[in-house]
Amino acid sequence: MGDEPLRFERRGAVAILTLNRPRVLNALNEPMIDAILERFAQIEKSDDFGAVVIEGAGKAFCSGHDLNELLNANALERRHLFTKSIKVYEDIARMSKPVIAAVHGYTTAAGCGLAAACDMVIASEDSIFQTPGVNIGLFCLTPMIPLQRCIGRKKALEMLITGDPVSASEAERLGLANRVVPKGKHVESAVVLAEKISSKSRTAYRIGKPAFYLMGDMEYVDALHYAKDLIALASTSMDTEEGIKALLEKRTPQWKNR
Repeated sequence: MGDEPLRFERRGAVAILTLNRPRVLNALNEPMIDAILERFAQIEKSDDFGAVVIEGAGKAFCSGHDLNELLNANALERRHLFTKSIKVYEDIARMSKPVIAAVHGYTTAAGCGLAAACDMVIASEDSIFQTPGVNIGLFCLTPMIPLQRCIGRKKALEMLITGDPVSASEAERLGLANRVVPKGKHVESAVVLAEKISSKSRTAYRIGKPAFYLMGDMEYVDALHYAKDLIALASTSMDTEEGIKALLEKRTPQWKNR
């Protein structure tokens, strides 16, 4: 599997990032986080990619932060690491290209936070979602932020304050997973979804995805007015013109992604 903490693969317009520390259930350490951030920046700048899939090598998606790394770091070093960690969450929200988590096995602590921060989650039926920080005396504070925006405050607090695991089917019911697929089919299913997304106008979701996160935190009336101005501008794109003409002419649009 190689020694690199993050593997990269391209399938057409889909970038696949594989967390690659299977011997420690893909625990996040600084080299892996750095590699994720670097790849995100490269993918965002490239016109070759329309979507991203993140998966985990071996038996799990991600078991959270590498506790050995944390234990051997002082307070300033830990803050530095967590600053980088939440930048992964930030970059996912700010990227114009949708990011899909293809999860299986343990998806816990910061791994659960990473999945929750992704735009969509495809979960293998053997997935276990958990925020077990309380079991080691450390509340999962950073994973809490994307988690409670996915599933609501009460259930998120229950997960955080009990550390109890949540099954794939329960995660789907709560809204943490978009869909559950048979064991071993999570990556294939996520790539199919990513390919579908990549076939759409990238101009449309280049504008729409960041706006989704930005307006989600606005007051309702402010969001409506922001959306009104944004859609007026977005409707002047080449792709919108092409899409309208294609619909009226009953043909498949030929996207320019401009």
